[in-house]
Amino acid sequence: MQALGLATLVIGAQMAFETHHVVVLIVSLVAGAALGEAARIEDGLQRLGEWAEGRLGTAGEGGTFARAFVMSSLLFCVGPLTILGSIQGGLGQPPLLLYTKSMLDGASSVAIGAALGAGVFLSALTVLVYQGLLTMLASAVQALLTPDMTREFTATGGVLVIGIALNLLHVQSIRVGNLLPALLVSPVLMGLSTAFAEFARMLLPMR
Repeated sequence: MQALGLATLVIGAQMAFETHHVVVLIVSLVAGAALGEAARIEDGLQRLGEWAEGRLGTAGEGGTFARAFVMSSLLFCVGPLTILGSIQGGLGQPPLLLYTKSMLDGASSVAIGAALGAGVFLSALTVLVYQGLLTMLASAVQALLTPDMTREFTATGGVLVIGIALNLLHVQSIRVGNLLPALLVSPVLMGLSTAFAEFARMLLPMR
């Protein structure tokens, strides 16, 4: 897990260093954090897990199959790395985050399977549907993104991946879920910045 945490850190740093507009990156993260904290995304994800376990959880031995399915599905799907990895693949970039996530999920599934049984195998369907839909959505949106917007989006995602790596390494507890809105803010800011620059260039010849 430490090795995967270090690899995740390197991947996140590579993505973050792609930025050409550090101010856009900073404002996106700060605005995204404000939105995420206000919406309590991290707490919502936690409550979702508790609700699902409560509904499908496990009274007695007979419930271990359902519990294994719910626990593994939530672990594999409800997390920033899932969202970032699926979007990265959908945008036509090398899916390094999904490769890393697959190794993390593989290690976790062994532990869950050993403790709770074969229900963990059923979570493969959940992962297929959830990650598949996210990837197709990102692929559909790709046509709306300029290269500059994609680059800054990737850099912002890289900072979030660094946060995930620090959590994996137990260096610092970072509420990465509350930073997810930054992924929406970044391309919007980049688009506005580009539009303003174009407008300014149009005004210059008029002087």
